[in-house]
Amino acid sequence: MSEFPKYNPVTASQADTQAEEQRRIKTIEQLLRDDGELSSLEQEVLQSIKEQELLSSNMEEVEEPTMPFGDRIADKVAAFGGSWKFIITFFVILFGWIIINSIILLQASPFDPYPFILLNLILSCIAAIQAPIIMMSQNRQEAKDRKRAEHDYKVNLKAELEVRLLHEKMDYLLTKQWQRLMELQKLQMDMLDKLNQPK
Repeated sequence: MSEFPKYNPVTASQADTQAEEQRRIKTIEQLLRDDGELSSLEQEVLQSIKEQELLSSNMEEVEEPTMPFGDRIADKVAAFGGSWKFIITFFVILFGWIIINSIILLQASPFDPYPFILLNLILSCIAAIQAPIIMMSQNRQEAKDRKRAEHDYKVNLKAELEVRLLHEKMDYLLTKQWQRLMELQKLQMDMLDKLNQPK
C-alpha cells in the first residue's frame, strides 16, 4: 500500500485554485497596503474580492428609506422653483400685478400703488421661504452624490486591482512559457548534438 494518496485531478485542481485565490488576495492586500493603512472603503473592496461578489449596482435602484413629509415637500418646491413653469408663472403674476395696480385701478384707488411696497413684501417672503427649502433639497442631493462617488471609487478600485492581477498573471504565464521554450530548445539542441556525433 502506498503512503501517498491516489492522485485525483478534480481535488488537485481545486487545491490549486484555492491556493491561487489565497495568493491573489494576499497580492491585492499588499497592493492596497503599499499606499498606507486600509480605509473602510478599501476594506469593503477587499472583502468583495474575497467573497467574489459584485460591487457595481444601479444607484438609482437602491432602496431609499421613505422620506419624511418635509423632505418630499422640499424636493417638490425645489423642482418647481427651478423650472421654466415657475419663471413664466412668476413673470405673469408680476406683470399682472403691475398692470392691475398701474393701469386698471388708476381710476379707482389701487390696493398697491406705484412703489409696489406690498409686492416687494410678498416677493421678499417668497424668497425667504424658498431659499432654505431649496437648500434642504440640495443638501439631500449632495448626500446622494457623495454615496455615488464612494460607490464609483469602490468599483474603480476593484477594477484597477483586478487589472493589476491580470497583468501579473500574464507576466507569470509569459515567464513560464519562455522557460518552457528554453527547455525545449535545450532538449532539441541536445538531440541535434547526439545526431551530429559520429557513430
